[in-house]
Amino acid sequence: MRIRIGQYELGDDCPVFVVAELSGNHGGSVDRALEIVRAAKRAGANAIKLQTYTADTITLRSEKADFLLDGRSPWAAYRTLWDLYDVAKTPLEWHQRIFEEAEKLGMAAFSSPFDISAVDFLEELNVPAYKIASPEIVDIPLLEKVAKTGKPIIISKGVADFDDLDLAVKTLRNGGASELIILQCNSSYPSPLGDSNLQTIQDIPKKFKCLSGLSDHTEGYLAATLSVAFGAAMVEKHFALDDVDTVDSFFSLSEKSFTSMVENIRNAEISIGNVFYGITETAKQSLAGRRSLYVVQQVKAHECFTSTNVRSIRPGFGLHPKHFKEVIGRFATRDIEPGERLSWELIE
Repeated sequence: MRIRIGQYELGDDCPVFVVAELSGNHGGSVDRALEIVRAAKRAGANAIKLQTYTADTITLRSEKADFLLDGRSPWAAYRTLWDLYDVAKTPLEWHQRIFEEAEKLGMAAFSSPFDISAVDFLEELNVPAYKIASPEIVDIPLLEKVAKTGKPIIISKGVADFDDLDLAVKTLRNGGASELIILQCNSSYPSPLGDSNLQTIQDIPKKFKCLSGLSDHTEGYLAATLSVAFGAAMVEKHFALDDVDTVDSFFSLSEKSFTSMVENIRNAEISIGNVFYGITETAKQSLAGRRSLYVVQQVKAHECFTSTNVRSIRPGFGLHPKHFKEVIGRFATRDIEPGERLSWELIE
């Protein structure tokens, strides 16, 4: 199973597709947004992902209790949902510049639309794929709109249960979407490692017949690295420059940490390798360290080989130890010194 996003192929026998999530880490500066793209490229990211919304398209400017942020929220200082999203939004007029910068660097660039108008806007920019954020999984009209584009669709399942996810997948497929990637995700910020449930990554393809991966909000990159062993085709991680605090920087990776994550992911891919029961080329140099049959006492010509004068020892240049019983009771063709490797030429 394979899917193409821009110039990259995802899926069977393909490298993990590593996505740097910009989110609100631009801190209100387009120059910072562009530098994040460049830093993500240096760090080894294959793609940059934006979020496309305005405060008014994602929520309502209201002081009613429903629209106030919970005091336990890491974003409680912003007080209302509208104020948070107004700070965190990536202005629409920045999108084309960011996408062009990514394209110039050889990266894929796409976004998460948070309402139908965002899909129309992103279609004008000819994005190669769409990401559905987990809170939007229940927005059926949005899913139907994205499905009609016929482009690959990535879904995070962070605040969706199985029924929500199942309905979303059916909605997308019924709407014409055939290329889906579902990301295991836990939507808490930062997320405890114990809530990662990475085994879900290998269950998703069985349940939904699609690719799977990880949208990771844990601190560090252990979960992201381990996800490779469970078959992740894609790993998404928030990316921030490390010189200024921004709305999502407290759970995002710096360039240095993101670079280390990508290196660990690539090393994990190499380590996983293939099902292989042979001896690798690099291990063949150690074959001499195996046991084999050697003469360990003086043996005269025509003398009988016994368990006293023949033993299985290291190194491995003599006969295979499986021939030990065949050798015992047979006779030497010539005089043999202790330490000579046993061969069929020495056996009558």
